[in-house]
Amino acid sequence: MIDTDAQIAYGIFWAAYAIAFVVFYFMMKKLFRFLPLYGFRTLLLAALVAFLLTPVESPEIAGWWIPAWLFGGYELILGDADNAGRALLNLGIGGVVMLLVWILDMVRYRLSQR
Repeated sequence: MIDTDAQIAYGIFWAAYAIAFVVFYFMMKKLFRFLPLYGFRTLLLAALVAFLLTPVESPEIAGWWIPAWLFGGYELILGDADNAGRALLNLGIGGVVMLLVWILDMVRYRLSQR
């Protein structure tokens, strides 16, 4: 069982991670503003969202979620290919979901241009 201090630290981590992501997202959105094609700009932002926000469940503690890129990177460095593969699978699923969202956004954009 996890104690209260660990639960609070877990909540603080996710709050700080979410705030940092929002700041980073808007910085990247301003940076990508200079790219000429709307579809390319939004594809890069969707890839950023999929890469940074896809979680994977911790194998040690049920119900605790970790950013997949961070978990997969650590496990790859430590040499645990099974857990690194699980993180890469989650990243792939997150990428496919964001690709579908991006396609729907492109359809919306195309229909609103007419």
